[in-house]
Amino acid sequence: MKKLLLTLAAGALLATLLPAQAGDITGKVTLKGTPPAAPQLPFDPMCGKLHTMPKHMPWYVVGKGGELADVFIYLKDGVTGKKYEVPAAPAVLDQVGCEYLPYVLGAQTGQTVRALNSDPLLHNVHPTPTVAGNKEMNRAQLPKGPPLDHVFPNQEVFVRFKCDVHPWMFAYVGVIDHPFFAVSGKDGTFTIKNVPPGKYTIEAVHRKTHPSGKGETKEVTVAADGGKVDFVIEVK
Repeated sequence: MKKLLLTLAAGALLATLLPAQAGDITGKVTLKGTPPAAPQLPFDPMCGKLHTMPKHMPWYVVGKGGELADVFIYLKDGVTGKKYEVPAAPAVLDQVGCEYLPYVLGAQTGQTVRALNSDPLLHNVHPTPTVAGNKEMNRAQLPKGPPLDHVFPNQEVFVRFKCDVHPWMFAYVGVIDHPFFAVSGKDGTFTIKNVPPGKYTIEAVHRKTHPSGKGETKEVTVAADGGKVDFVIEVK
């Protein structure tokens, strides 16, 4: 009996010393309503040669069942104010066929946001942040030239990237001071990985529906096996 009690006591002590197991938040974003028609991209002759079909502004990327892509989802509270290791790998934007890809990207404060140019054309990379301390830059990038790196020290949803050579080219980067964010895919799904157990407010922001950067919020509880939350975003 004494040996059993010692074993139980040791197990209880170990449980208090070990960190709680993190889980993933999963979910899906769908669109309610009919989005406005997006204008066709006004390619110049050089950019037009890179495409066989007309393309349109990616304002709303919606599946047959209303699945909504390019929604930035992040934990709004419960994790802010803490220090998190900055990822060594960059968050990457590419310029392909005179478009920024991806259209919406997530990055952590202090993380390198790297702009590539995979096109055989000159572009210029022009981030236009509005939060104090996030630096605006405007640099030319040669065809298939070296990458251009950017770092934003302060949280901002969204930092807009544009190309002044091709004025239809935009991308939007959600910069957050922790690693708990995701962007919904074409099937509307998203996963925020390795979230410590707890109760959080989670926010979903769509660039066109929420131009101010304030999106839809919900409460989510994360246990060791994760948590689940879905969003319905209504066309306004």
